[in-house]
Amino acid sequence: MNRQNWKKWLKAAIVRAIKTMAQTAVALIGTNAIGVTDVNWFAVGSAALLAGIVSLLTSIAGLPEVDDTNVYDLTAK
Repeated sequence: MNRQNWKKWLKAAIVRAIKTMAQTAVALIGTNAIGVTDVNWFAVGSAALLAGIVSLLTSIAGLPEVDDTNVYDLTAK
């Protein structure tokens, strides 16, 4: 994988992970809170972080945003 493809994949994977983390946090805050002080921020943060890690690991399988077919072909030159 060349440097440009690696950077493109990494940027897309990070953007996707951040979006996933935000969606997870919004979902958990919305379901558990009556007020800001009622939110278990540790639980929200840890769940959002875990969702981000899972998103990055899932991105290893491929990202539709990165449309280069040779991104994962180690024999491509």
